[in-house]
Amino acid sequence: MIYGYCRVSSKGQAKDGNSLEAQETALREKGAERIYTDVYTGTTTDRPQLDQLLSEVKPGDKIVVTKLDRIARSVQQGITLIDGLIEKGIAVDVINMGPMDDTPTGKLVRTVMLAFAEFERDMIMQRTREGKEIARRQENFREGRPHKYTTAQLNHAMELMKTHSRKRVSELTGISMSTLAREKRDRRKKQDLAKELFGSLPKETFADQITGILEDLDESVDYKAEVLEEKYGVREQG
Repeated sequence: MIYGYCRVSSKGQAKDGNSLEAQETALREKGAERIYTDVYTGTTTDRPQLDQLLSEVKPGDKIVVTKLDRIARSVQQGITLIDGLIEKGIAVDVINMGPMDDTPTGKLVRTVMLAFAEFERDMIMQRTREGKEIARRQENFREGRPHKYTTAQLNHAMELMKTHSRKRVSELTGISMSTLAREKRDRRKKQDLAKELFGSLPKETFADQITGILEDLDESVDYKAEVLEEKYGVREQG
């Protein structure tokens, strides 16, 4: 039995022939009859589909992967896994390198290739950390993904939702229905928190002012009144 295994870091990955579709096509061309797929980063240890594959293969079977770093990203992990398979009589074929064997040369080649893969991953992680550190020094830095829509766009969409359905507002503004629902839910939480902290709000403008303050607080529903007083000099009413 010829098994195939492919892995991507994310479902959208499609770089350098590493997309799931490209890997599956290459594996089938090499005769893979059953293919197992995992979506996880190279540093993640939880690989349910690979674990399932390893529990099924038996002596005389073959495992095919497109590249060595698809099945293992650390040197120690790769050596242990591949050497263990070969010792059990299970063939391992890496498409861009050829069949793995237990000769001294074969062991050297895969050790070097795994070392390069691990080095590349570590360098990417280091550059990412350095980039974040540089970004944090910028005055307007905010952790996480940048906002796709401006506050003005979201305010306009919320106004439209007072007289239109969510689907219609999505069509008019181009903002997804899930984003509209999330924004409406978040604003309701902030309004509820403002009422809880400051009592009844007789004027809508005052409610909007308090909600604006809460915009500056991440996960504002978890903050206490004293946080607002300390940061903004606002005291709880009632």
